[in-house]
Amino acid sequence: MSTTRRAAVLGSPIAHSLSPVLHRAAYRELGLGDWTYGRHEVDEAALPAFMERLDATWAGLSLTMPLKRAVIPLLDEITPTAASVEAVNTVVLTGDGRRLGDNTDIPGMLAALRERGVEQVERASVLGAGATASSALAALARICTGEVTAYVRSDARAAEMRGWGERLGVPVRTAPWEDAAAAFEAPLTVATTPAGTTDALAAAVPARPGTLFDVLYEPWPTALAAAWADRGGAVVGGLDLLVHQAVLQVEQMTGRSPAPLAAMRRAGEAALAAR
Repeated sequence: MSTTRRAAVLGSPIAHSLSPVLHRAAYRELGLGDWTYGRHEVDEAALPAFMERLDATWAGLSLTMPLKRAVIPLLDEITPTAASVEAVNTVVLTGDGRRLGDNTDIPGMLAALRERGVEQVERASVLGAGATASSALAALARICTGEVTAYVRSDARAAEMRGWGERLGVPVRTAPWEDAAAAFEAPLTVATTPAGTTDALAAAVPARPGTLFDVLYEPWPTALAAAWADRGGAVVGGLDLLVHQAVLQVEQMTGRSPAPLAAMRRAGEAALAAR
């Protein structure tokens, strides 16, 4: 007799998360008919009580903002990758009741870039300085052989990014947001800012751009991504990141590998097209 296994994505707000679409597509492809994947509106205050209610049917959790740091004290162990950025987006619940935290955003970024042929760069630029920017620096620490320039809006953010660079072992130079068009001189630009923030930079895309990694997936394409593609540059999008990090989550939670990347991407594309 099969036992239903459960997983879910938690966060606030959570209504528009694509994670259920991606994970359920993986379960169908893998023949895991007894697996379910839901979404739960959970904020930082409600997280401890939610975690306490988890029983043996639960296999794992995906976490989005604002829970990626809040969950850490509630776990038994976190991986070095998660510890490096103080952020957990994946919790695996083991058979003996342990709660293990990981961060699949960082290897997900690397896998998305590798899929586009980017395995090493001599320098890179990062637009923005939030939580996603620190994950981007952690990824760049593994593939960038030179300096990363972060374009930020305040001295405080600049100091944060330099601090993350020191912690992650990547040399970070900071520059004011007003100079952000200069980011495009690097062979790789990672845009980590909210929707609309980089729209004004679309006109500054050079005639022969390198690679743009824009972490947004809705709306898509962003004005910057569209201008980049029009000039023949390679573009990696937020859906690429979302799918690759979800692939790693599915593999960890189900113990099945490889997860069906193509099927998960098709499901994500279809869901976005239907919105």
